[in-house]
Amino acid sequence: MATTQLPVPPSAPARAEAAPRPSIKGPGRKRPNVLGGLGGWLWLAIIIVPIYYVVITSLKNQAGFFTSNPMAPPTEPTLANFQLVLENEFARYFANSLIVTVGTVLPALFVSFMAAYAIVRGRGRFLNWTNNLFLLGLAIPLHATIIPIYWMITRAHLYDTLLALILPSIAFAIPVSVLILSNFMRDVPNELFESMRLDGCSDWAMLWRLALPMTKPAVITVGIYNALHVWNGFLFPLILTQSPDTRVLPLSLWTFQGEFSVNIPAVLASVVLATLPLLVIYVVARRQLLSGLTAGFSK
Repeated sequence: MATTQLPVPPSAPARAEAAPRPSIKGPGRKRPNVLGGLGGWLWLAIIIVPIYYVVITSLKNQAGFFTSNPMAPPTEPTLANFQLVLENEFARYFANSLIVTVGTVLPALFVSFMAAYAIVRGRGRFLNWTNNLFLLGLAIPLHATIIPIYWMITRAHLYDTLLALILPSIAFAIPVSVLILSNFMRDVPNELFESMRLDGCSDWAMLWRLALPMTKPAVITVGIYNALHVWNGFLFPLILTQSPDTRVLPLSLWTFQGEFSVNIPAVLASVVLATLPLLVIYVVARRQLLSGLTAGFSK
């Protein structure tokens, strides 16, 4: 039987060499942000220049400060200004500032953390009104309360004491602390609280064993923010204290003001010494602080 042979199609010609494709920039190959980089360097210069001026001026003597270029480094650096600051009751002023700062930050964090937990996990009109009351506290300016606070402090016989600085500072630190901590606490999954409740944990146990570890970056961030605000506070010490025994570091700068002149190098040496504790706190708690500041940006 004869078989029919199907025609074989001619072989396709060899495909010409593919032309090079235009390079497409993927998500990992972006153009450098030149404007952003220039803006970052400009902002760094704005920050670095005042710090540089403070440090080099604290190493000059008073005569060299008026005769030399303000931005030029000292030709003969001296530590006499730091010695003068330490000899003028700097340790007492430092201790007063430390007592006021710690006495403000710890109670404010304790009260704010428990209030934030109650607002987030609780139900009822009372807690809603409490939250609105804290939000209202953010709208009250500090300067508008000076006269009422002065009247209450004098009536309570607390004038010219460190407690007169601690109590108002706690009151003004609580509203913003509650707002930040409650926002962070809302990000904790509700399933974790429910599982701990099924295991028989009370609200007090869930507060310290679950809520606190999960919001640790926020707690550290709020604590550093309040500490910085209290440490540099000037208005309350100026109005509510008078004697050198209760003087804090921002108010102690007046010590170097004479009748006809101001010892600028000594004042800036005092500023350098007063900034060192804040620098140490930042170095120790840098990771937690950055975690608290950048939390939520990746969502």
